[in-house]
This record gives sequence, structure tokens and C-alpha cells, in this order.
Amino acid sequence: MKRALLIIPVVLVIAVAALYLFPCPSPPFTKIYGRVDQSIAASLASFRKDYSARELVVDGARWRYCVAGSGGRTVLFLHGMTGACDIWWQQVLDLQGDYRVLSVTYPPVRSLSGLAAGIMRVLDSEKIERVNVVGTSLGGYLAQYLVARHPERIDRAVFANTFPPNTIIARKNRAAGTVLPLAPSWVVMGILRKNTEEKLYPAAERSELVRAFMLEQSHGKMSRDQFIARYHCVIDPFTPPDVEALRIPVMIIESDNDPLVEPALRGMLKRTYPGARVVTLHNKGHFPYLNEPAMYTSLLRDFFR
Repeated sequence: MKRALLIIPVVLVIAVAALYLFPCPSPPFTKIYGRVDQSIAASLASFRKDYSARELVVDGARWRYCVAGSGGRTVLFLHGMTGACDIWWQQVLDLQGDYRVLSVTYPPVRSLSGLAAGIMRVLDSEKIERVNVVGTSLGGYLAQYLVARHPERIDRAVFANTFPPNTIIARKNRAAGTVLPLAPSWVVMGILRKNTEEKLYPAAERSELVRAFMLEQSHGKMSRDQFIARYHCVIDPFTPPDVEALRIPVMIIESDNDPLVEPALRGMLKRTYPGARVVTLHNKGHFPYLNEPAMYTSLLRDFFR
């Protein structure tokens, strides 16, 4: 009897460990991108082969980033919560003839100050003094932070499909923010896949590329720790920059059906930067740079000029 009682805790520990260590499935690239136009899928695959990411360790965190082009001015791309440096590959390929282009992947760093410190070190490592920064979603929030904390490194800024400092996101996601750190990886990624199929994919005019890239992130391209760290950054408060006083031109890009940035937050962003150029896209969802790359890059080119 005593022996049986001793075995029960061991069995429970093993069961819990199995629950947490259960691996997320990792389908091959050809399967995930099977519904995507094959010329687009081949372009992404070639980009990953030809522009292999560089690495730099900053305060113990391993940063990965892509560099292309050799122009006199630099464009810095910052992705959102579920992205990586190559999510901007279509813009990188288009702009590299006229600009030096840098795109980063965030390691699991849980504060905007930590992300900013890493980005500054990457810029220093590449001997880049100033940038035109383009950030979307979390990246747009981070871009605002960079303008506030490092205005001497910024020429122009694009805040896309994003939000200003606010209490709305933390309040509405308080329960999820408490539970997610306790959930195993396969649960967290399952939630992301469900959100992709039910919200992100339909809002992006059912773009197969948006669907595939997000599903790939949830199938091992992005770790649970990265996702949770990025959530902490989304709710990390700071005082927004006075871009008028800093004389830094700003463009806001928004979508009128963005499923992740509600109208109240879009309105707050425009009130925070009343002098910004505002471009409102119709029915393009949260990832217009993926599903409408030519149009998106044209907006950037016009603003940079």
C-alpha cells in the first residue's frame, strides 16, 4: 500500500512533464505553403537561403537579423508578435537596390528597453548611425519607443497596424496574460493557430500567404518563450514621443478591418500623433505588407522620399 502511494506522485510528475514536453508538430515548408502561389513560396524559400540571418548576443539574448542592400540610407523593419526578420522579405528585396535594409527577429526579451538595447547594439555592430524605422503591431509600438528613447538614431518613422501606450490591451487580456505563462507550448501555439484561422486569415482577404506564415510561426518557427515575452512588451508602458518637437516625420498605416487593433486604439494612435500622415487601407487586415506587398512598399518609398 505504501509503495503504491509513493508511486502516485511519480506518475503525476511524469504525466505533467509529458503534458508540457509534448512537441508541437513541425510540418515541412512545402506542406505549410502548399496553398500559397508557388512563385511567392519559392521567393521566400530563396530569400531564406540567400540572405541567411546574422547573429549577435546582447545581454545573454541571441539576436538574429537580415541585412541587404548598400544604399546611403537605411530602413529598419520591426515585426509584430508573431513574426520574424524574413516576414518583410518582399519589402527587403524591393528596397535593397536603393537602401540598406535591416530586419530583426526578437529574442525572448520581456521589456521594450531590452529590445531597444538589442537593436541599438545591432545597429552599432553594422555601423549604422540613423534609420528610417518601419514597425508593425508590436513593432510599431517598439518603433514609437525607439523614437522616444533614441531620436538621434531616427530619420523617419512608420507606425503601422499598431497602437499607442494604453491600458486597454492589458485590461482586456489580463486573464490570458496570467494563464499563458503556465500553459504548455502546444496549448499556446494551438491558440495562435485558432486565431489565425478564425480572425487573421479572413481579415486579410483570405490570403494564403498570411495564413501559411502565421501557421509556420506556430509550428516551431517561434517559441513559446518568444511569444510570451512579446506579450509583455506589448503592455510595457512608456511616454510617447513628441515627434513634432523632435522634427521626426511620421506616417501611420492602418486597416479599417484590423482584427487585432480595435477602432478605439487606432483613434488613440492618431490623436497621439496628430501631425502624422495617415493612410487607411480598406479590408486588408493586420498584415497588408504580406498580402499587398507592392502597394505597401510603394507607400514606404513615397514617404521616404
